[in-house]
Amino acid sequence: MGFDASVISGVVKFIEPEFGLTKIELGWAVSSLTLTATLAMLFAGPLSDKYGRKKILSIAAILYAISAILSAIAPSFTFLVIARMIGGFGVGASLIIAPMYIAEISPAKIRGTMVSFNQLNIVIGISVAFFTNYIILTLSNSDANWVSVLGLDNYTWRWMLGLEAVPAVVYFVALFAVPRSPRWLIMKGNHNEALHVLEKAGGADLAKSEMESIVNSLKNDGNKTKAKLSEIFAPALKAVLAIGIVLAILQQLTGINSVFFYAPMIFEQSGAGVDASFTQAIYVGLTNLVFTIIAMLLIDKIGRKPLLIIGSAGIAISMFIIAYGFYNATYTVTDQTIASITSEINTSDLNNIAGVSYSRVGDFKDALSNSLGQELTNQLETDIISKSVILNNRMILWAILGFVASFAISLGPVMWVMFSELFPNRLRAIAISFVGFINSVVSFLVQLVFPWELTNLGTAPTFLIYGLFAAVGLIFIMLKVPETKGKSLEDLQTIFQEK
Repeated sequence: MGFDASVISGVVKFIEPEFGLTKIELGWAVSSLTLTATLAMLFAGPLSDKYGRKKILSIAAILYAISAILSAIAPSFTFLVIARMIGGFGVGASLIIAPMYIAEISPAKIRGTMVSFNQLNIVIGISVAFFTNYIILTLSNSDANWVSVLGLDNYTWRWMLGLEAVPAVVYFVALFAVPRSPRWLIMKGNHNEALHVLEKAGGADLAKSEMESIVNSLKNDGNKTKAKLSEIFAPALKAVLAIGIVLAILQQLTGINSVFFYAPMIFEQSGAGVDASFTQAIYVGLTNLVFTIIAMLLIDKIGRKPLLIIGSAGIAISMFIIAYGFYNATYTVTDQTIASITSEINTSDLNNIAGVSYSRVGDFKDALSNSLGQELTNQLETDIISKSVILNNRMILWAILGFVASFAISLGPVMWVMFSELFPNRLRAIAISFVGFINSVVSFLVQLVFPWELTNLGTAPTFLIYGLFAAVGLIFIMLKVPETKGKSLEDLQTIFQEK
């Protein structure tokens, strides 16, 4: 899932000029996957109640492979979007079902760590995508004969997308070794298999007590009708639903997917060249990986809430620093800038703005458009900006890495852990689908408008907005979010229903 979602970060630079995309169309190419992921979240939970967690995850693996192959051969922008949307159904199902499954099979004392493995693997996928994008880009510039034979030089972005078929196949095969969810098995009356799975997960003694607890919990819900979406709005669930919704919105409004899906574009805006921007994207992936592991080590020791507080504060501070760095940037077309791009334009086209300094990137883009025309500006804008901007590139890089580290230690893994803990057994699937749906809708909108925001609002205001959302979220977490560490799912159900 992580590979599928973030591999597009290396593709945007190529598909924008090849298909002649506007900024909104570029955003659509990135966010279309999230749109169908959003739809999948509405149905993944209920479908997993009917057919099982494992079966839905297997279908997701197949969708990943189909999406990768179709994306790689896409002859048009529309075809590419459709191919990405197919993969989005797999993303939505994985995001909902994987943490739910892990929570249902894990003993309470290590559940937070186990659910965090889901986020860790997503993060590994993101990191691998950044790395393979860089490798493919580097190979595409090689003069080796085999590079030309494979088409790495002419079909660079297609190789980036097509490579996803490899982890998709590995995922599908690995699922054969995964047992079915014990709680789902008990819901279906298959107690013997459920007990066997629980014994493998936590030992015989713990399995018996867990089995009894689950059976009693389901018995208490036995007289109720099939779970309906309307039930999660009951007064008894008002507090936990509000917490789930706020965390779902906050996770995306802090801008994480803007960084993951547009990392090379952001780094080019800060003055890094193409190769450097892809290299710095690898730093983002590695930082995300390291701090996700740290979160896994801490989540069942210091708890969920402290990590959320520390991370949200770090996100806000990092975003404010990024906004400050871009606010103080200046943009000037120099002789060196013109010399580096003379092969693509006439030098005289930029002479009228050469040496003029602009404090706002929007004004600089307008000047480029007046000099070069809108079509040529769209093709060369990122390259010219990266060679004309003057700002503290190192500060921007460290602030972005600080943001990623803060997210990875908090909202990244902790939100999904808490989703798997907040809601009662009977309503868990449908409740997680609902809050996951909200999370995905916000993610889709953030990805869709990010290129437009950079062009029309400017880089500094965009990151300032993310920082303000993080600050507001920090206050909510401190005042309203409870600690769920160390309690069984059945104990938490009783506690929250008493509130």
